[in-house]
Amino acid sequence: MSVADGPVPTEPTTDDLLAELRDARAERAEVEAEIERHGEASVQAVADAVGEAARLFERYEDSATGTGDFEAYLEFQSQFAELVDGLSEDLPERDGFEAADDAVDQRTISESDFQRARESIEGARRIADLLDRREAAEERVADAERAVSKRLSALDRRLDELADLRRLGDADLSAPTEELTEPIERYDAAVRDDFEGYVDEAPVRELLTLIETTRLYPLVEFERPPADLLTYVEDHAVGAEPLPTLLSYAQYSGSKLSHYVEDPTAFETTVPVHRTYLDRIDAEPLTVGSPPPADRLRHLAAELVSVTARFADEETVALARELQALARRDDYDRIRDAVVAEAELTADQRRALQDGEIEAEAERCREARERLARALED
Repeated sequence: MSVADGPVPTEPTTDDLLAELRDARAERAEVEAEIERHGEASVQAVADAVGEAARLFERYEDSATGTGDFEAYLEFQSQFAELVDGLSEDLPERDGFEAADDAVDQRTISESDFQRARESIEGARRIADLLDRREAAEERVADAERAVSKRLSALDRRLDELADLRRLGDADLSAPTEELTEPIERYDAAVRDDFEGYVDEAPVRELLTLIETTRLYPLVEFERPPADLLTYVEDHAVGAEPLPTLLSYAQYSGSKLSHYVEDPTAFETTVPVHRTYLDRIDAEPLTVGSPPPADRLRHLAAELVSVTARFADEETVALARELQALARRDDYDRIRDAVVAEAELTADQRRALQDGEIEAEAERCREARERLARALED
């Protein structure tokens, strides 16, 4: 880190968050008690009066002082006296406004008179400030509560991660992991080969229709074809060509393209603009990869059987059916934990599990979460 980068900010501790929440609530309670002592309506009336006095001071100080504008001088005195006379007799700090009126009720008014008038209503201004202080205190409490909620969410995520680590740490590493990984790898390799051959040979309209149909199978996560592209290949003869041919046409000049498609303009305004989508079509949504939880594999395999039956060899469809049987094995979860543990647990994580560091961290997270949640609810 360079000197210019400055120190790296540190995350507030649980104690920091709790202290800020406690102080923010105490500040809000103090301000609310002060407002309640005077009465909400009275504080608002004082704030209105202070605001009007400040407006008169600002408007007339330059013109009404010294040998300035006599008419402005009379206007100011009249309006300020009217302001004071209109105040309720029991208004907090009313005597301060009266003292301010006395300060400016002179045959001539100087800047020092204005200053004395301002100082006379300082007590009223402090009462008026209670409204802004309450708003600021409420914002501070809201910020503190948001920070606590954010930390609670982070702790929940971390506790989930630690629970996963503890579960993986308990995995039986002697389990026959190949009994899960090999059937999945055989299926994935077969479906990739079949789909690549299908993409190379099938009419593009058939390919896109197949992909569009997968909307019925939410676990087979193909990106749906753009509507205008699907309509184009369904309605034009070029839709009978396979995808590689269509992509090669997209690189042709207009004059060359006219020899291969009946409506070059329609082609150029539809196919090239979706080139990125077409280039990304591959078998990945049809593969399984790392063994998922049994329930997901069971549902995914059922969808894969239905989709692969539309284009793949019978052998590949049979491999998809084998995945359904695989997910029903009683020992599936035990073997899967071993597969995931072998793939994901680092040497440091294994050491931390053995030394009890993971459990200790989980206990600290649970304790911190309990304290924060209790403070948020109080």
